[in-house]
Amino acid sequence: MYVTRHHALSPGAESPGAGAAELRDRTEIIDALYRFGLGQDLKDPGLLASAFAADAELDFRPAAAAWGAEPPPMSGRDTIVATILGGFEGRVDTTHQVTNPRVHVQPGGASARLTALVEAQHLLTADRGVHALLKNLYDTELVRDGSRWVMRGVVIDNVWFTGDPAAIFG
Repeated sequence: MYVTRHHALSPGAESPGAGAAELRDRTEIIDALYRFGLGQDLKDPGLLASAFAADAELDFRPAAAAWGAEPPPMSGRDTIVATILGGFEGRVDTTHQVTNPRVHVQPGGASARLTALVEAQHLLTADRGVHALLKNLYDTELVRDGSRWVMRGVVIDNVWFTGDPAAIFG
């Protein structure tokens, strides 16, 4: 579930070497979510794909339930990229802003959790008057992929929205 620890770094990060390594991991963990948002905004399939593990799962159902939609969960990096970019191609422009990231690196350092708020604006390309602005809470599980981190599980829940969800789903 969400990262709600009462401190940022783990108790073992007091030594300079351990603290620096954990800060590097935390930066790379948050960067996975930045790559997800910017990959959509730039319509860049390579950047978007770099955010996910090959076996990733993305569940947008909790967010979509706020307006009665029931999209299926997406499984697999290639499916996630194709579904998101394919659904927006030539139809929707987006901007994503990530804030309030909270990170917990699991003992052993092979996996982590990330909680963040993401504001996503969706505008119809042909009619800028049709838009949906979402404030979503992300619950994300990440794994190491070499020196970077990638998202393996993403659950997106909606805090609030304004506008017309047709700007997202058509």
